[in-house]
Amino acid sequence: MSSVTKSIAVIGAGASGLTGIKCCLDEGLRVVCLEKSHYVGGLWRYSEDENEVGRSTVMRSTIINTSKETMAYSDFPPPDNFAVYMHNTHVMKYFELYAEKFDLLKHIRFSTEVLKIEENDDFESSGQWKVYTKDLTSGQPHIEIFDGVLVCTGHHAIPNIPHIMGQEKFKGQILHSQQYKHPKNFEDKQVVVVGIGNSGGDIAVELGAVSPQVYLSTRRGAWILNRVFEKGFPLDMSLTKRSVKTFERLLPSSLLRWYTHHRLNQRFDHDLYGVKPEHYFNSQHPTVNDDLPNRIISGRVRIKPDIKEISEKGVYFVDGSYVDADVIVLATGYQIKFPFIPKSVFDIQNNKVQFYKYMFPPDQKKNTLAVIGLIQPLGAIMPISELQCRIAARVFKGDMTLPSADKMWQEIKMKEEILAKSYVKSPRHTIQVDYIKFMDELAELCGCKPNLWKMLLVDPYLALFCYFNACTPYQYRLVGPGKWSGAKDALYNQWNRTVSGLNSSFKPTPNTAASNFLMVAILFIVAAFLLKLMF
Repeated sequence: MSSVTKSIAVIGAGASGLTGIKCCLDEGLRVVCLEKSHYVGGLWRYSEDENEVGRSTVMRSTIINTSKETMAYSDFPPPDNFAVYMHNTHVMKYFELYAEKFDLLKHIRFSTEVLKIEENDDFESSGQWKVYTKDLTSGQPHIEIFDGVLVCTGHHAIPNIPHIMGQEKFKGQILHSQQYKHPKNFEDKQVVVVGIGNSGGDIAVELGAVSPQVYLSTRRGAWILNRVFEKGFPLDMSLTKRSVKTFERLLPSSLLRWYTHHRLNQRFDHDLYGVKPEHYFNSQHPTVNDDLPNRIISGRVRIKPDIKEISEKGVYFVDGSYVDADVIVLATGYQIKFPFIPKSVFDIQNNKVQFYKYMFPPDQKKNTLAVIGLIQPLGAIMPISELQCRIAARVFKGDMTLPSADKMWQEIKMKEEILAKSYVKSPRHTIQVDYIKFMDELAELCGCKPNLWKMLLVDPYLALFCYFNACTPYQYRLVGPGKWSGAKDALYNQWNRTVSGLNSSFKPTPNTAASNFLMVAILFIVAAFLLKLMF
């Protein structure tokens, strides 16, 4: 391996870019982060600046859908006093604390737009990239050579705007959810929101509190999840567990579906509220929304089917109904595109991502470019992006070798077949991953996946804790490259930090591995008995 320190370009200083900088620094690489704006945080930095039209940001009211412990970077637990589900201002504060803790800001070149990247002339031997940028302050162009590139710009930049028959006639306003920031100026407007994903649900709920009437149009419906689970504990902390995944694998799929649908309908009957989809729960990315049932039952939001046609003053739906409308909000997702990357490097069509581990284009002559965060998990993206960055940094450094192109393609095709069988056909279901399974895949590749069987012999309490408790990112700092001495303490205190975020004097009962083991063992026995009866 060369003794010359390799230089890496990290494009974007958002949630993935920040950890990309740190992971490269951890491997002793030289890093320059190229950020178009003048701050960190990416879409989590709320902005109404008219000069930033086209840049995606959260809404003013956005609260993250994943709890602070499951979204944390693996060696930086969030502060005790931060809320369990953080408002976007506290998510930004967490990123700023992370950048400050690891001294990342000095590696970021702000107000720098990446215009194009291309293979350097001697790419087949060097693997280097030529990066064209423009200083947005001076207007000066610049060309720089890097040994590797981490693309951390995310996939919420280019809106997917469908054409709906008659939309040219509409006298009101049509906007994409990317343009929606707050409910001001919507107080006297009747609004049709198209799409029942997370953005569509959030916008409908917010406008339902101020607008005369909001209609939420959905083609397929959706299963609606609540952040708050049993006894008020966070949903993901309660269910994102290795033990739960084992239990799910043991149950017959039909029984598991029935139980899941039954539990979801206990909160509110999805059919009664007009949002029940024809597909199973695990066939579509669910929507997380605590308030939508309240808006529907109070009549502030009315559910409508797909739009058939738009007229001058309103909308016709496929069921033959019609409503007047002043505004149509298209919460119809985004196209996965990277305008600064030539098609000769890679070409993504119809959101179909054909990358190894959703990060490495398989036909690269040199594996010196990786795309980070191009996934959609039922869970937090940040820890997955971090693990991807840890892998990329080790590959760039030369400490890891990826499989051959043929083997990469085999895995890519296998994942495509699984997705096609599991999910409703949709552009939003091309990058779906199961959180624990995919994290384990990445960790195994990186060499940091905890071996719980081996751990059971040397530290049984820790092994059982990891199995029966929430699979938080700290598990992937217990062993291997990047091992962190504080990982065990971070794990054992994750519930203390969680309840501290409630500003409560409540002290959690020690979540002992023994009691959890007994509980799950009983469930396993019941499941085995049911299986015996059924088969």
